[in-house]
Amino acid sequence: MSARGVISFISRIDTWRATHVSERMFVLMLAFFVGLLSAVAAYVLHWLINQIVALLTGSFDATSFNLLYLVYPVVGIFITMLFVRYVVKDNISHGITRILYAISQNRSRLKAHNTWTSVVASAITIGFGGSVGAEAPIVLTGSAIGSNLGKMFRLDSRTLMLLMGCGAAGAIAGIFKAPIAGLVFTLEVLMIDLTMASLMPILVSCVTATCFTYIFSGDAALFTFHLDDSWTVERIPACVGLGIFCGLVSLYFIRTMGFCEGLFARLKQHPYAKLLAGGLLLSLLIFLFPSLFGEGYSSINLLLNGRGQEDWTQILNNSLFAGQEKFLVLYIFLVLLTKVFATSATNGAGGCGGTFAPSLFVGCFSGFLFSRLWNIYEIGVHVPEKNFALMGMAGVMSGVMHAPLTGIFLIAELTGGYSLFLPLMIVSVCSYLTIIIFEPHSIYGARLAKEGKLITHHTDHAVLTLMQLDSVIDRDYLSVTPDTELSQIVHRISRSKGSVIPVLDAAGNLLGEIDIQKIRHVVFRTELYHHFTAQQLMQQPLAKLSDNLPMTVVMKTFDDTHADHLPVLDADGHLKGYLSRQHVFTQYRRMVADMSED
Repeated sequence: MSARGVISFISRIDTWRATHVSERMFVLMLAFFVGLLSAVAAYVLHWLINQIVALLTGSFDATSFNLLYLVYPVVGIFITMLFVRYVVKDNISHGITRILYAISQNRSRLKAHNTWTSVVASAITIGFGGSVGAEAPIVLTGSAIGSNLGKMFRLDSRTLMLLMGCGAAGAIAGIFKAPIAGLVFTLEVLMIDLTMASLMPILVSCVTATCFTYIFSGDAALFTFHLDDSWTVERIPACVGLGIFCGLVSLYFIRTMGFCEGLFARLKQHPYAKLLAGGLLLSLLIFLFPSLFGEGYSSINLLLNGRGQEDWTQILNNSLFAGQEKFLVLYIFLVLLTKVFATSATNGAGGCGGTFAPSLFVGCFSGFLFSRLWNIYEIGVHVPEKNFALMGMAGVMSGVMHAPLTGIFLIAELTGGYSLFLPLMIVSVCSYLTIIIFEPHSIYGARLAKEGKLITHHTDHAVLTLMQLDSVIDRDYLSVTPDTELSQIVHRISRSKGSVIPVLDAAGNLLGEIDIQKIRHVVFRTELYHHFTAQQLMQQPLAKLSDNLPMTVVMKTFDDTHADHLPVLDADGHLKGYLSRQHVFTQYRRMVADMSED
């Protein structure tokens, strides 16, 4: 079928549904398909990763190190870089941050290629050993599916935002078989408000994605965990200590990641230098610590299911520490420290992946390290290492993402560890309370928050973030030059719709403005028409706005100056148009009303 035929077919469906299906029911139907397609994308990505890993490392000798660990990651990043540069021709990194940007600044619109490019790029990166996660690319893919389905049926931005949330929730639910975690993730991380209009579509997407994932891959969980030692009240101090430790680890994770990204950003114009620097660092780290290879889920499962020193020392396999159980704690500590560098090097060098899985990985190692040291030095009552490794996953995820509920429910659903629900809550809350002392925003929102482009649950701030300055500029103005006589100014006033006449030079720069209300005493005196010019009548505006200012600053400027109209200038100082206080407040009230509807 041709593109014109597809458009015609979609148009007929759209016409039929407008007549026979209510808007809310149609959104629920779309949420079902978004959940289904998100589950398919998640299954395909993990299948591709597993196939590549099996092909490359299936013959490795577990009792010694392997030199190919030095080669595979660089090759994978190089292939990914070529794919992104010559096929995608767009930036597809920082998946969840791109979703937040699309919601707050791009009317919830993601490009069509985002429905598949992240799957291919991250499969290559992770399959060849890139130390990143597949979750963020899948979340971006699911959100792009929701956004593009909505655009296909010409739905409004508010509904597109909801469908993006459905895609993200479906992706998380599908990857981890955790529908509640998918719902909570969308509310906590993507800041989708919980209303009756948004709850049901997101739930439909989560349940659909989870059910189809069970159909595709069976009922096996991503991580296996069996509770051998029930939690007791005597372990509360250890849980609080673990939570604080996870909060500090989260701070280290966020700050180090930001520092490394800044270093690689300096090489933005030199992609091969980035590949060389990042590839060499990643290869060296994986060679020394093979646990950093890929997502690291096998290492997580080993710590979650190990019953003693003999089981735990298997994590040293393929490394220079193989068989040396006395170095177990040191190895765990070094892997914990270097994981963030491996993740940064992977993405910085040109790979594609997220920080979701790395935060789980670091959390598991943090929990194990904390509990192992706690028991070795007999700080308090003995604690089971495997339980604390599980709780550490929730703690670091809560801190890195500023999402304690997501950490609690994801780990509980992921492992069936509901018997540890209370300690999971203690660790997650303590971690979150620790990290917010130092970092007010999550690792995903920090970049946008610095630019004032992060949407939040605060309705007033969310509306101002969503409101686009460019959409409220009045460009229908009549200008005059400095030497324009009063007679010509009066003629312009008769044709002008505004109350201000800008005075511009030949290059379009704003020199001043004439307030029509303030020249009434001369407008009707014809004998003065040739005695006054615009330069004599103009005055400086109370303030000038640049076209890249966030609306929070614009509104504050109106409040501070009490102006009715303010000029907006572009980067070169040329006048783009005027902002009317009344127009801005009218749109603001309309958007608040829209967001308040259930």
